[in-house]
Amino acid sequence: MAPTSKTKRSLIEVARQLFAKKGVENTTMNDIAEASKRGRRTLYTYFSSKNEIYKAVVESEFQELYKKLDEVIKQKLPADEKIILFAFTRLGAVKEVVRRNGNLRAGFFRDIWRVENVRKEFDLKDIEYLESILNDGCNEEIFQVNDIPRTAALLHFSFKGLEVPVIRGVLNLDYRKEEDKALISDLIFRGLYKK
Repeated sequence: MAPTSKTKRSLIEVARQLFAKKGVENTTMNDIAEASKRGRRTLYTYFSSKNEIYKAVVESEFQELYKKLDEVIKQKLPADEKIILFAFTRLGAVKEVVRRNGNLRAGFFRDIWRVENVRKEFDLKDIEYLESILNDGCNEEIFQVNDIPRTAALLHFSFKGLEVPVIRGVLNLDYRKEEDKALISDLIFRGLYKK
């Protein structure tokens, strides 16, 4: 993603706050221009439509997720510990983004296809991170994975499938709880076979 000007970042943040407070459908381009204390001309210099600024808001939120996942990837941990930390960090970060954005939460579930379209880049980066962890694990002789790209994709979609239940609070997972870490660890590393 290309560097963003200070004005554009400011417009994105104002739009995010308005979308969170009023909802995307109830926010107009004029509302964003007024709240940002910039004219409509400035707003339209950067964004041609509300849909475009919504996309920029979602992209900026995913950039925050990248930062958190990058921090996990850079940690000097054995691959098996890193993949568990990665799973919890990822789920917690997604939940935080949705929680932080108030009324966007309803829109997130109602307009999942628009969010999915924006998050394609994030999903690819997520799979790349998982491939990196799996490669490290194989090099460290912790894992034996025959097809790293497909295994990374499978893990990605498994974690992605947990997002909505975690966001809604139907499934509470806490990295600080050993039983929760064991649950995810058992599923990833041991599967369902009898021990």
